[in-house]
Amino acid sequence: MKIGVFYGSTNGNTADAAEKIKKHFNAEIHDVGKLNSSDELAQYDVIVLGTSTWYDGELQDDWESFIAHLKAADFSGKTVALFGLGDQEGYGSDYVSGMRQIYDVVIEKGAKVIGAWEDKGYSYEHSASVIDGKFVGLALDEDNQSELSDGRIASWCAQLDTELKASA
Repeated sequence: MKIGVFYGSTNGNTADAAEKIKKHFNAEIHDVGKLNSSDELAQYDVIVLGTSTWYDGELQDDWESFIAHLKAADFSGKTVALFGLGDQEGYGSDYVSGMRQIYDVVIEKGAKVIGAWEDKGYSYEHSASVIDGKFVGLALDEDNQSELSDGRIASWCAQLDTELKASA
């Protein structure tokens, strides 16, 4: 099973999280800001997509540019996991909502999404990325809960291992 991690990062926090996830899975990693098409996505069975959320629920700049390529990709037969970064105190009304925009695209394009994450232990007003009481993927907050990130990443990666084995 070939795994690829794709991320967009402005200040480096999403890139750092992507590196940690990459190491867990011994995956290949791609900065979407350096890609000009969705061709790289096609070579992976499992695709991990990471973004930060900016302002009032907006996608990170590199994802804003890459989203059209994502919409052109075929995710049939692909398994996708998502992770998002945000500031639950400063932008609690749209915490990690950018992740939902990517989720909606990959679901529409036929992906099986795994890795839903409990929203317990967070303090936010609203997130478009919560469905049935869970985030659509791992939620991280480097501004207010950075001390929890390594543990959350490790737990989420272990959860993905279990979900991937169950679906194999």
